[in-house]
Amino acid sequence: MGETEDFEESRSEAAGRGFGVLRRRGIYLLPNLFTTGVLFCGFFAIVQAMNGRFETAAIAIYVALVLDGMDGRVARWTNTQSEFGAQYDSIADMVAFGAAPALVAYTWVLKDLGTAGWIGAFIFCAATGIRLARFNTNIGVVDKRYFQGLPCPSGAAVLAGLVWMIVDFGLKPDQWYVIAGVTWAAAVFIGVTMVSNLPFYSFKEVNWKQRVPLWVILVSVVGLSIVASRPSLVLFVLFLAYSVSGYVVWAMGRRGRPVLPEE
Repeated sequence: MGETEDFEESRSEAAGRGFGVLRRRGIYLLPNLFTTGVLFCGFFAIVQAMNGRFETAAIAIYVALVLDGMDGRVARWTNTQSEFGAQYDSIADMVAFGAAPALVAYTWVLKDLGTAGWIGAFIFCAATGIRLARFNTNIGVVDKRYFQGLPCPSGAAVLAGLVWMIVDFGLKPDQWYVIAGVTWAAAVFIGVTMVSNLPFYSFKEVNWKQRVPLWVILVSVVGLSIVASRPSLVLFVLFLAYSVSGYVVWAMGRRGRPVLPEE
């Protein structure tokens, strides 16, 4: 979802100035290379899952997440936002964060559940498409501090992280039906959360250019060390916590809402 939002914001600003958006021939190379990387990682994850290399497939989805976070920033830094890039970004996101995690999870263990397995995978995949479509149409309408529903890259990170963590820990074959049930529940939970109206903090108000105390660097080093110690577990826990944070924010908002007197 990186370049899509950057382009929509620039288009709104241009329209407000009365200039509109000029159509240019050709495409910008640099940001679309990152988007192509996202698409490649999604396709690569599917191929690796078909070959039984599920850990590699899950890692490829995480690489796609990093590249997706870069394409929009590169487009903004180089002033190369375009309508082509915005549309291409959405298509690549659908493959890398919708089809790829769903097919990886299905090929890995959901197929053992029969019809229920592919239905769970499809719910996740369809929810990603709906989430992307709503995101593209709601830019400029919702509060930029929060995402409406769980962002699909984070949802993909939870499902792929679950696969990566379990494979990394090497659980025994006699636990497969339990694992299949947990994976199915995770796919459905993430799918529902993506299309919900729950608020998820976007971190867009964080000023990455401001000066910080020296201890912040030390904390960052410690954090990276913790991630490096067991990346499959730590990354899964982090993204799972983020996927639950929307429910916490929603519950706190309802609890803090004043009770109106009955008429």
